Amino acid sequence: MTEFSPLHTELIDRVPLRPGARIEEEVVEYDHEGTPLEGFIVQDSAIPGPKPAVLIIHDWHGLQNYSKARAHMLARLGYYAFCVDIYGKGRRFETQEDCQAEAGKYYGDLALMRARVGAAYDHVVLDERVDTARIASIGYCFGGSAALEFARTGAPLVATVSFHGALIAHEPADVDKLTGSVLVLTGGSDPVVPDEAVSAFENELRTREDLDWAVTTYAGAPHAFTQPGTPNYRELADRRSWRAMLDLFSEFSTPLA
Repeated sequence: MTEFSPLHTELIDRVPLRPGARIEEEVVEYDHEGTPLEGFIVQDSAIPGPKPAVLIIHDWHGLQNYSKARAHMLARLGYYAFCVDIYGKGRRFETQEDCQAEAGKYYGDLALMRARVGAAYDHVVLDERVDTARIASIGYCFGGSAALEFARTGAPLVATVSFHGALIAHEPADVDKLTGSVLVLTGGSDPVVPDEAVSAFENELRTREDLDWAVTTYAGAPHAFTQPGTPNYRELADRRSWRAMLDLFSEFSTPLA
């Protein structure tokens, strides 16, 4: 099992471990057009039958333990959690300069960003442990942007949730293929996602009258407000945004805790 820091362990333990649970991890290799990718699955093998699945898309550092901790939280609730790898096997970054450069490759090529998430989705739907009629996608920061972009492909998702992701409004509007519900959870003091970006994104969503969407802004929350151990962490906004996601998920799945 992954060795988590005390901060990540505390985060995971916010979700009680169900008696009799068998939480299992699995590293999986898949690819996108020849680029090797390495995903990470967490699920409770004690729960029989296909499970609702959640794709978890990492921030601009790449797939690291923060995403894996969130996967453990979801697995304890009965979900099959799959941590997506957009950057490629072994491509993980620490400095702001390196992260910005790598993430910029995908912000500059949204088709590639969508396709990398799509490669994970294609892997997940082939897993017999997954209820393919109940797949959601979530992401943090860079991953929130990627989740929203992937939703534009028309993949049959029941929900897409962005945690403090950059909001990319398209002109002309590109929301005709969106399926399921869209939930944007953003910080009221996030310079990466200023009010005008939120308004532009909302206006694009409004071009689909039948689309189910919501944007929640947390007062005083900066960028990356869900990241424990950082100066930007805001526990109240973190807890409330997590609960907002679970409230949405409860419409297609009954949590165990």
